[in-house]
Amino acid sequence: MIELGVNIDHVATLRQARRTWEPDPVWAAVEAHLGGADGITIHLREDRRHIGDADVQRLKELTQIKLNLEMAATDEMVDIACRVRPQMAMLVPEGRHEVTTEGGLDVLGQEARLQEVVSRLADAGIVTSVFIDAELPQVEAAARIGARVCEIHTGPYAHAFHTQGRDAEAPAVRTELAKVRQAGIAIVQLGMRFNAGHALNYYNVAPIAALPGVRELHIGHAIVSRSVFVGLREAVREMKTLMLRAAGAA
Repeated sequence: MIELGVNIDHVATLRQARRTWEPDPVWAAVEAHLGGADGITIHLREDRRHIGDADVQRLKELTQIKLNLEMAATDEMVDIACRVRPQMAMLVPEGRHEVTTEGGLDVLGQEARLQEVVSRLADAGIVTSVFIDAELPQVEAAARIGARVCEIHTGPYAHAFHTQGRDAEAPAVRTELAKVRQAGIAIVQLGMRFNAGHALNYYNVAPIAALPGVRELHIGHAIVSRSVFVGLREAVREMKTLMLRAAGAA
């Protein structure tokens, strides 16, 4: 059954806007869980712009579902992950100038370093995921470094979906969706878990959720945005319903 990991970074972004103690990301994790989330995703950035070190520790202690820690492959972040021991660590590229993660991790260009990182995380009992573009050489490199999960970057698909008037049958949309599909097939054939995420929302999620072999979608901004109007629990419930309906129809 397809699973939903809810990224709660922007709950912490709202907190940081006033540099206060609310809203509490732990409370958000509980609400997401009650809405049907299968996991919680947080990105501990090097500049700590939203999620902080204390959040990571508290969420690991108090969250009752899987915790996925997004992180750059730096010594500092690996040390933190090995100490806190989330259920999964997802290696992502990171730039101080970016608003959000832009593009997938270049696994192919830094295999030796990333293999060392994956090995350290595995020794700590942590499943490692890599966030990559829908490119076969990157998928093959992920398998070589020992990653157990590949999350395919769905940003290009989401961008095409938006610019083509939310027409799922538009050629540009179908082209990007086919890239994600082919990458997913390769991931499964190489014995890894196929996840996907980035810029998915209530309008574009169904075609991704219907792809063969996809196991988990990570969605944050759209859910947190909708929660302003309907509450986080309901926003998660609505997204999970759309995913399950699409996966079941497929």
